[in-house]
Amino acid sequence: MHVGIFGGTFNPIHLGHIRSAEEIRQICALDHIYFVPAARPPHKDAGELVSSRHRLRMVELAVADEPAFSASAVELERAGPSYSVDTIRSFRAMLPSASLSFILGLDAFLAIQTWKDYRTIPWLCNLIVTSRPGTSHPRCPLPVDFQSVFCYDPVLRMYTHPSQSTLVLREISGLDISASAIRRDIRNGQSVRSLVPPAVAAYIADHDLYHRGW
Repeated sequence: MHVGIFGGTFNPIHLGHIRSAEEIRQICALDHIYFVPAARPPHKDAGELVSSRHRLRMVELAVADEPAFSASAVELERAGPSYSVDTIRSFRAMLPSASLSFILGLDAFLAIQTWKDYRTIPWLCNLIVTSRPGTSHPRCPLPVDFQSVFCYDPVLRMYTHPSQSTLVLREISGLDISASAIRRDIRNGQSVRSLVPPAVAAYIADHDLYHRGW
């Protein structure tokens, strides 16, 4: 079984996230994708985040009718900062026989050297790096520490690691939607029903989220 791990703040989750995940699932032949809301993201300003419980519930609502998607509370159940390597280790323990792929955007990948134990990640899972059309090349420069351990296969258009993990860079069309713009629209009293799943829009309204200065 090939499982994708899709982390993010999901503040809130929106249709762009869902569309991107489905594209990745099809392009990379993933059997299932877990959406993992970051409880305490170390590289994000927590000032604009609603509670992790609200964000998890919105993800649960967004993927409720998607059999290939699930929400995971793994980062909410763990104390301390939400480091990706710890999340991947948790999934490795939960799914020891699965082929795991960690999904991240190009900007995050280019900053991976700032992450905790980042050299360990390819020993635990594959990496799927996504970008918008025209913003990346199949052989995007790797972080210095990865250049000596990953080998590029021009036929398969992927990098391979001594652990047999792979690293692929894939362009996805997605949707031009941003969570920050959604929060701004809510503060300004504008409807976001075309930007988020209906159940998420209802949850935001019912719990009066994103109105108080976020």
